[in-house]
Amino acid sequence: MGEQLFTRILLPVASEEDAAATCRRLFERTDEIGTVIATHVIEKAGGGIDKASVEQREENAEAIFEVVDEHCRRTGVDVEHRIRYGTDITETILRGAEEEDASVIVFVPRESSRWVNLLTGDIAYSLVTEANRPVLVLPS
Repeated sequence: MGEQLFTRILLPVASEEDAAATCRRLFERTDEIGTVIATHVIEKAGGGIDKASVEQREENAEAIFEVVDEHCRRTGVDVEHRIRYGTDITETILRGAEEEDASVIVFVPRESSRWVNLLTGDIAYSLVTEANRPVLVLPS
């Protein structure tokens, strides 16, 4: 089952630190990895003003992917990059998992306060409860 579960891993990554932590946890737990699909969501404001230009955020995504690439090179794992755009991060990740035919979604939850989760929604909780495929939440 391990080989089937980790055939196509969708790895949502939000920052360089997040990518490093997630890769460390993933690669220390298994060596039965097929392909990692590193995915970064550029959140669109949905009619509002975006925080930074799309170009700046795409450059940031490339820096994040470099961190994933480094970990994958060391372990000989194939990696693909995907930048996705959406107004709802959870929905965008889940749509990406469907389109990529990911066998599992793997992430380390990002720390935030209960207050922030209440106001903005808890992405980790939503991924686990709304996914139509296995989700592996690794400890931080």
